[in-house]
Amino acid sequence: MSTMTLSPTPTLRLRSPQVRLTRRGRLVVLAGALLLVLALGVLWGGGSVATEQPGTPEATLVVQVAPGDTLYDIAARVTTDGDVAAMVEQIEDLNRLDTSVVYAGQKLRVPVES
Repeated sequence: MSTMTLSPTPTLRLRSPQVRLTRRGRLVVLAGALLLVLALGVLWGGGSVATEQPGTPEATLVVQVAPGDTLYDIAARVTTDGDVAAMVEQIEDLNRLDTSVVYAGQKLRVPVES
């Protein structure tokens, strides 16, 4: 009499192979990632902000700062609507001034109001 034993179905355990990168492999992955970021930056940042219609430049006048003049004094002389603070801001923007400090002899462009 012979006996037969049945064992449960064998399950296959598949091990996922581990990926090991060498130093050169890590450099290649890093360089690829940097190139991808650079390409995306060029694509997203490449849009032009200019319009197709040409603009007309603002009419300006060049004024030389006299000794004792302030930006507020110059703005008060050239403004016609009485809003001196707005004119000071326009002069600062037009001349790319960081502060409202001006020096004697300095040449400033001021907008001409019509």
